[in-house]
Amino acid sequence: MQDASLADAVDAPADRHGLHYPHGRFVPAAETLFEVAEGVFWLRMPLPFSLDHINLWVLDDGSGWAIVDTGLNTGAGKRTWEGLFAGALAGKPVTRVIVTHYHPDHLGLAGWLCERWGVPLEIARTEYLLARVLTLDIRPSPPREAIDFCARAGWPEDLQAAFAARDWGGFAKAVSPLPAGFARLQDGDMLNIGGRTWRIVTGRGHSPEHSCLVADGLMIAGDQVLPRITSNVSVYPTEPRADPLRDWLDSIEALRAIDPGTRVLPAHNEPFDGLHVRLDQLRDDHLDKLAKLEAFCAQPRTVFETFPVLFRRPVGADSTMAATGEALAHLHWLEARGVVVRETNGPADRFVRA
Repeated sequence: MQDASLADAVDAPADRHGLHYPHGRFVPAAETLFEVAEGVFWLRMPLPFSLDHINLWVLDDGSGWAIVDTGLNTGAGKRTWEGLFAGALAGKPVTRVIVTHYHPDHLGLAGWLCERWGVPLEIARTEYLLARVLTLDIRPSPPREAIDFCARAGWPEDLQAAFAARDWGGFAKAVSPLPAGFARLQDGDMLNIGGRTWRIVTGRGHSPEHSCLVADGLMIAGDQVLPRITSNVSVYPTEPRADPLRDWLDSIEALRAIDPGTRVLPAHNEPFDGLHVRLDQLRDDHLDKLAKLEAFCAQPRTVFETFPVLFRRPVGADSTMAATGEALAHLHWLEARGVVVRETNGPADRFVRA
C-alpha cells in the first residue's frame, strides 16, 4: 500500500502557496518527542522506502499515554518504541493504541504494542476487517484475479510474467499479528484523552474508513490531508470496479465542516495551517488529472498507456501496480459519470471518450 501518489512520492513539489508551517521545516530528532500543543507530542519514525518517514502522535492521558498510529513492523521501529518506553515515556504505561487506517506504516506495530501493554486496538471496523483479511492472504503466487487485473490494464507481457512469478502476501510481513478483537471507532465518536475531547471524523478514498481526530483547533489527519504530497487513491485487485476517487472527493467536501483555522498534524511532512486551502488544492489536483485523461482518451487507451499523462516520472516496474491503481481510480470516476466508456473486446480493456 502506498501513502503518497506516484505523481509526487519521490520528491515533494515546491511548497504550496497559502499554507503556513508553524515549526518551519523542523522535524524531531530520532527517538525524541516534540510537544506541538499541551500534552500532544510529535514522533517522527523512519521508513525504509522513498517516503522515508511517518509522523506518529503520543497524547498525554494523565495516568498513561495514548498512541495514535504505530509505524511499520520492523526491528528498527520496535527499538524506537523501546527506547522511548525507557526514556521519554518512562514512568507511565501505554493505555490506548489508536490507528487511523489499515496501511502498514500506520498499523504495523499495533498488534505488538497492544500485546506488550495489554490494551485493545482502537480502529474503524472496515479498516480492521480488511487488515485481518490481508494478513491471512498468503500464497506462493498471486491469485488469478490479480493476474487478470494486470492483463486487463494492458501491462506488457514481460511485466505480467514477472508479477505472476512473485509470491503473494507482502502485507502480512509488514504488520505484526493483530489482536483477535478490537474497539470500534466510527464517525462522530468522542474520545476523552488527557483533558481533551477528540471527535472522530471519517474520511474515505485513500482507505475505506479513515479516522481523523479533531479537538481544540487540532486535527490528527493521518493520510487524509497532507501538505506537500497527494495521498494515493487507488483501485486494487480486491475490488477491481471500485470508484475510490468519488469517495475521496466527497470527503474533501465533508472535511470543510472542520474549522478552517484548525492546525493539521499530518502523517507525512510537517504540521501546517491552512486546512481549507489545502482541501482546494487536493480537489483541483484531481480535477486537473481528470481533464487531462478525458482529452487523452479521445482515442481508446489502456490503463498502462495513461501513465505519462498522470505521473511526473516514468513508472518503474516496482511501481506499476500502484500506478495502475491510481490510473484506474481516475478512469473509473470518468466512466461512472459517462465521460469515458470501457471497451472490452480485447485482452486489455480500453477507455475512450464518450
